[in-house]
Amino acid sequence: MGPPSCMHGMDPRHKKILQRNRTNLVRDLDPSEVYDGLLSRGVFTQDMIDEIKSSGTRRDQARQLVRDLETRGSQAFPAFLECLRECGYESLTSLLQSEDPVGQSVPSPQMPVIRPLPVCPIDVREPDKIHSNPSKEVPLYPTEIDIASPSPERLSPRPTQGRTRRDSIQSYKMDASPCGLCLIINNVEFEQHSDLKDRNGSDIDSDKLERRFKSLNFYVVVKRNLKHKQIRQELSALAKMDHSNSDCCVVIILSHGTEATHSRFPGAVYGVDGTSVPVQVITNYLNGQHCPSLQGKPKLFFLQACGGGEKDTGFEVSPDEVQPCMGGPDDQMDAIPVSSSSDSLSMSDEPDARATLPTPSDILVSYSTFPGYVSWRDTKAGSWYVETLDRLLKENAAIHDLVTILMMVNNEVSQNSAKGLFKQMPGSFNFLRKLLYFQAPPHSQFST
Repeated sequence: MGPPSCMHGMDPRHKKILQRNRTNLVRDLDPSEVYDGLLSRGVFTQDMIDEIKSSGTRRDQARQLVRDLETRGSQAFPAFLECLRECGYESLTSLLQSEDPVGQSVPSPQMPVIRPLPVCPIDVREPDKIHSNPSKEVPLYPTEIDIASPSPERLSPRPTQGRTRRDSIQSYKMDASPCGLCLIINNVEFEQHSDLKDRNGSDIDSDKLERRFKSLNFYVVVKRNLKHKQIRQELSALAKMDHSNSDCCVVIILSHGTEATHSRFPGAVYGVDGTSVPVQVITNYLNGQHCPSLQGKPKLFFLQACGGGEKDTGFEVSPDEVQPCMGGPDDQMDAIPVSSSSDSLSMSDEPDARATLPTPSDILVSYSTFPGYVSWRDTKAGSWYVETLDRLLKENAAIHDLVTILMMVNNEVSQNSAKGLFKQMPGSFNFLRKLLYFQAPPHSQFST
């Protein structure tokens, strides 16, 4: 028997029954008793069962099981009732069934009908001759029926349109309200002794990202013109917060930057006092050791900064690969010359992420430019990277996952040219374990 069809989804009536009775199910159900039944009926695969088991205590597993059950198609609810009944949960079965007047009778899973096949004996003296009237029939029965190995195609159908809810094994939980906190550090005006130019146009970037992440249901905090110690203090305070009721955390830094020695991720960002903070340090504040309430939850870092002082002039491509450029005379670079010291100074923007993490899982760092190269910013319109990221989140957050959107950003930004000559290539260091879909209204509901 194949798995329940997920293409059409669970009946909304059944979803509401599970949601209304979630408290009772979490309190009374021992998920370990129903795993085998759900597995044999194709409701879940073994990987999905293992994922649920890893969610924590018995209550945590029961909560995750009920949540995932809602994604497993139209036959998952009656199959679940049947499992409950087989395991002796009569009160839970009656409770759920009493709220489903249309489906009072729980259908038993339909096993395939196996009919005996007649086999004609063959005369060994005339092996090529089959008797038309055999003296006896020998029924053959299959020795084993495999009902626990659903086909991958039926298990994970591709959505035909729009975005449907995915299993927890495939995507992060992102339904908290607010989804989490988004910290934006916007360094615009640098102290004179730093030898760093003011970053005109960065306020435009900050305003765009503040509006965008509010529309994605994040609580947004904006800090402006921070020294390097203040950057560390803000990150430390963020790490000490209780994120238990959040599903995600976002840090956005708009500043000058430079290359720095690193063991995993390149780069460092500057405070307005001209002292840099390695991205390694920035990401470590939110890792599992320093911020336990974000363990297993996605931590996203977006850095509008240069990765060094190199200017990329690109290479020739065929005409059909080239699209109109958005670069103009007001473009400035956000880069700083390469240095072996994280305290090196320069005349431009920042490098991207650098992090040494004992366990860098559930972290994504998105760079505005490839490490070692400058990042371009229009003093009147904002940076190429942020302008493109903001627009593509607006157009695609309700449909596509974050990594797909960032690939779109990479492609579009790579088409631009500064002063008709210089190029820019964003990139990401992705240690996410699952797909990440933001909370987003349909495209037509975006107003900014």
